[in-house]
Amino acid sequence: MDSVYSINIERAVLSSILFNPEELEDVLGVLKPKDFYLPAHQKIFAVMIKLHDLAMPIDEEFIRKRVDSKEVDDSILLEILSANPITNTLAYVREIKDASVKRELTTLATTIKKVSLEEETSANDALDVVQSELYKISTDSATSELKHMETITADTLSYIEKMKKLGNQHLTGRTTGFFDLDKRTTGFNEGDLIILAARPAMGKTALVLNMALANVEAGNGVIFFSLEMPAEQLMLRMLAAKTSIPLQNLRKGDMDDKQWTDLTNAFEDLNQKKLFVDDGGSININQLRARVRKLAQNEANNISMVIIDYLQLMQGTGNKDRHQEVSDISRGLKMLAREMKIPIIALSQLNRGLENRPDKRPMLSDLRESGAIEQDADIIMFVYRDDVYKEREEAKKEKEAQDKGEEYKSKFVNKPVEEAEIIIGKQRNGPIGTVKLDFQKQFTRFVNKDNPNEAPIEVVFESISDSGKETQIDVPEIL
Repeated sequence: MDSVYSINIERAVLSSILFNPEELEDVLGVLKPKDFYLPAHQKIFAVMIKLHDLAMPIDEEFIRKRVDSKEVDDSILLEILSANPITNTLAYVREIKDASVKRELTTLATTIKKVSLEEETSANDALDVVQSELYKISTDSATSELKHMETITADTLSYIEKMKKLGNQHLTGRTTGFFDLDKRTTGFNEGDLIILAARPAMGKTALVLNMALANVEAGNGVIFFSLEMPAEQLMLRMLAAKTSIPLQNLRKGDMDDKQWTDLTNAFEDLNQKKLFVDDGGSININQLRARVRKLAQNEANNISMVIIDYLQLMQGTGNKDRHQEVSDISRGLKMLAREMKIPIIALSQLNRGLENRPDKRPMLSDLRESGAIEQDADIIMFVYRDDVYKEREEAKKEKEAQDKGEEYKSKFVNKPVEEAEIIIGKQRNGPIGTVKLDFQKQFTRFVNKDNPNEAPIEVVFESISDSGKETQIDVPEIL
């Protein structure tokens, strides 16, 4: 057990702080009181932090006054004061942190055994407990040190030079699939959490499927968590967008010879792409994190984007109120995006209140549980199609007239192509505004408005090589 703690190292660090209190600032960036093995050392370090916060001297007398003599014996303080001086305190600090993490992992091993043997605990619940505890340990063990200005400027210069070599291209991340949206956002960049929100029937699922298709066809790996729709239905929509075969024809199998040929070719092409779909319909942030990590471990998958449809259907991980659960989910997705260095797109529902406004274009305040989501998101976009409301309004007038025994001829014209607005309500690193697209209803496909055939901006970052391996489209749940 002595491999997971060292009293001498703990004593040396506390001694170093006593003789040079300024070192506490650096130590606090790595250690917490619980990271010390000896309870007396935990108490002393906690008192040091309290004295530091109160801007009081960190010395023997002030510490003695604030510790219980029953918990911290005089001999322990004397041993700390008589410890040999050290020169590289942070090296010792990292040893303490490393031992602390190992002890927590040992405790977790005991927890795993305990929950595995409890008959009243299901396997899924046991996995959830283990994943949650492991995430807490991994998050707590992650440390970061302050960067010196020379390091920051060097990294920034490297980034600027990299952008210059790209020839002033607009896209620096993963393509949105649309030229004007790429230009407005520079694409979806690594570590970004993107929220795409809309009222029902606006086409938000169709839009992210179009984005997924554009990325898999560019050689990127995409994971799609569908909590509402089976994988087969998603694939039908993607095929309609890819082949220009009406979705209703695909559903009924009503196609001519050319369309069957186009469909066969589309399947052969998609079979070489890296799209992974989890349509289990029930998942929490711990399970999602584990599945993303599992697929990302294989570099051949080149996981470059994660999509969740949709955020409010994700489960919480404890007995918390829904607002707190959504806050935890939102923060968890942002942390995962930063950890994996990929963009994560989460669909979100909007409050019904906007239906009562004359102008029904969404705003940030329309987001459900908007506080946490708005805080964590790097980009928040809304999908709005005015024709959806015009059709509903005309249908309402027609029904009211029928109820009164009157005639009413609907003024709504059902067009095959409707204008859609992608409203950027928040963008942490860019401008807000509106990008207009056309929505081709029968193909469930959004296209560039001015030039439907205009390709998205060329992807500027090379994808990880897949070593020539073929990857099938996984439509079952990711296990």
